[in-house]
Amino acid sequence: MRTRTLDYIALTLVILGAVNWGLIGLFRFDLVATIFGGMESWISRIIYTLIALAGLYCLSFFGREYHHRVPTEERPRA
Repeated sequence: MRTRTLDYIALTLVILGAVNWGLIGLFRFDLVATIFGGMESWISRIIYTLIALAGLYCLSFFGREYHHRVPTEERPRA
């Protein structure tokens, strides 16, 4: 799996976790538990674990340098 694909998957899971925590904080509504059968179901626990691992993986974004510069000859002229 390419790193960029893994980055997008991890970022999507982190966003899902952030939305879930926002719903818990604002409305006491756990979206993951509601969809997957409660906090005690094994699928919910797997989702929570994947979100946690994705969050830890996203910490590696801070140490990376991305060079997505467009060469000057390919830049549109204003």
